[in-house]
Amino acid sequence: MGPSQAADRHRRAFLFATCQVGAESTLKAEFARDWPALSFAYSRSGFLTFKLPDDHRLPDDFDPKSVFARAYGFSLGKAAGESLDEAAAEVWKIAGRRPYEALHVWQRDTAAIGQRGFEPHVTPAALATEEAIRRHERAETMTPPLARVAQAGQLVLDCILVEPHEWWVGYHRAAGDDSRFPGGLRDMIVPADAVSRAYVKMEEALGWSGLPIREGQKIAEIGCSPGGASQALLNRGLRVVGIDPARVDPRVLADPNFTHIQKRGADVRRREFRGVTWLAADMNVAPDYTLETVEAIVTHPAVNIRGLLLTLKLLEWNLAEHVPQYLDRVRSWGYSQVAARQLPHNRREICVAAVRRKRKRP
Repeated sequence: MGPSQAADRHRRAFLFATCQVGAESTLKAEFARDWPALSFAYSRSGFLTFKLPDDHRLPDDFDPKSVFARAYGFSLGKAAGESLDEAAAEVWKIAGRRPYEALHVWQRDTAAIGQRGFEPHVTPAALATEEAIRRHERAETMTPPLARVAQAGQLVLDCILVEPHEWWVGYHRAAGDDSRFPGGLRDMIVPADAVSRAYVKMEEALGWSGLPIREGQKIAEIGCSPGGASQALLNRGLRVVGIDPARVDPRVLADPNFTHIQKRGADVRRREFRGVTWLAADMNVAPDYTLETVEAIVTHPAVNIRGLLLTLKLLEWNLAEHVPQYLDRVRSWGYSQVAARQLPHNRREICVAAVRRKRKRP
């Protein structure tokens, strides 16, 4: 190993991760379980670092496959300065000469989701910081501007505003999911007439999961009231069966591609699921109840659901300990591809996506 390689290894001795405010202890426990060689080092609300072992051989595309980390990467150090421009210049000194292809700048969450109306977003402070960093990028490197949304495989320079005058600099290699967006925050267009924030949650879940859902297919949604998620699905050209004993917004009811079954999911006859390709569920109940309801449907011989998009409510944070068991239970139904993530607009809940391979025709 040459001197420059040794220096690089020394500088990336820490891994950073951001998460929603309130999930820090859960994220620490997840890393302790899945990556015991990494030791917790530092934290602020929504931001943590972990010390890597001295002899680590982690590649720059390392993926901790975390449920609760919204964004992650290798930490290179902290940037500071008397002015915005001085700190921006410091970012490039810390970044070094890696062949970056994208730039992500974001601020750690300033409150728990829902507290005083807070929702995760790229803040004005992050946008101003990004603009300053880009001014120095063009002045110092004379290269075309770095992309803001990375393509899979591109090397991304990260700058996290942990405090107004405390920026953490790092990098990661983008994969095919939320790591392509600053802080894992996808760019979404939400219509002004969105019925509820469930519209955003569904759009976010569809983007993250990558489920091959196509226009014209039929999807059932358990727990659809007041209809925000169903509205997002209808806007994608799907035929939606909304299942909920509560009322649904008249704007959703008026859509000819929407059918409302005003019952609990457990009380719906299995014949109502004939022709349904996808199943979504978002019920304000414990995860085991949601899974029991879904299991009774998807394991019935008259039902052929190809994929699932489930929201599991963690009514207490200690339920996060059972996430591996929840996912194993979904796999036991015949869904070989199962993933989970606490998405940016999830509150104390996680999104589970599952899909089974298409059956081969004889």
